[in-house]
Amino acid sequence: MSQSKILLYYQFRPIPDPEAVRLWQRDLCESLNLYGRILISEHGINGTVGGDMEDCKKYAKKTKEYFRGMEYKWSEGGREDFPKLSVKVRDEIVAFNAAGELKVDEHGVMGGGQHLKPEEVNELVEKYGDEVVFFDGRNAREAEIGKFKNAVVPDVETSHDFIAELESGKYDWMKDKKVISYCTGGIRCEILSALMKNRGFEDVYQIDGGIVRYGEKFGNKGLWEGSLFIFDGRMHTQFGDPDDPNYIQLGHCVHCDAPTNQFRNCSNEPHHRQQYLSCDECWESNPYCKDCSDKMAESTS
Repeated sequence: MSQSKILLYYQFRPIPDPEAVRLWQRDLCESLNLYGRILISEHGINGTVGGDMEDCKKYAKKTKEYFRGMEYKWSEGGREDFPKLSVKVRDEIVAFNAAGELKVDEHGVMGGGQHLKPEEVNELVEKYGDEVVFFDGRNAREAEIGKFKNAVVPDVETSHDFIAELESGKYDWMKDKKVISYCTGGIRCEILSALMKNRGFEDVYQIDGGIVRYGEKFGNKGLWEGSLFIFDGRMHTQFGDPDDPNYIQLGHCVHCDAPTNQFRNCSNEPHHRQQYLSCDECWESNPYCKDCSDKMAESTS
């Protein structure tokens, strides 16, 4: 019986003809019966695809012929975790609204933060203590179920919001600290760390492979707390046994405060597109976010 897998990857490098790469990637995925989402720009490629493991291996080998040095992350799941295959050309492979500011060469993003291996993250914290600040490079909702210990979580809904947030002055106190930016797989911090350095944050780092690599290395015994939000049908994952005493539960139901890592889409769509945390029991009786539930209660009182 064949085994399914999800393949995650990105690479920053100049792409002279993104449309030609798009056509090639679409044909390759279709020939291997893979589903997923691939974004291509003049700065590089960012993809997540799922399917039969052998087909994923063939895809990785062929893609690496052009994107030399590409590193892949393997995850549980498969083709069924994606609604379709989407391969698109965009101005940015991560939408920070910084296409004109971002500079890449054959080695990757220019002017970004220093890369740290997972064990080097712990070493830096052990050596410098409170002088090290973790800075979450994801949207604030993702951090509701997991984050690094004592991390600063910016008040952002999307990557579009980061530049204004960095320029707001809220985080100027961090400019002389050792700042470890982090995100799911590392791609957002390739850009974010460069944007931070351009704005006066002097000593900025990023984690090789992001939260995923760190979690794989340390499980429940490192500086990561809780679960990881992921952008496919699974919605979240853990790096260790959630029943382990070292596991720290961060997510809670917005209605009853019961522990949960399960995000739901508010049933008031399309009027209110909102993801929120809900336990199974509350979801069955009240499939609406807190705001919509409160408004409905007010209208009937």
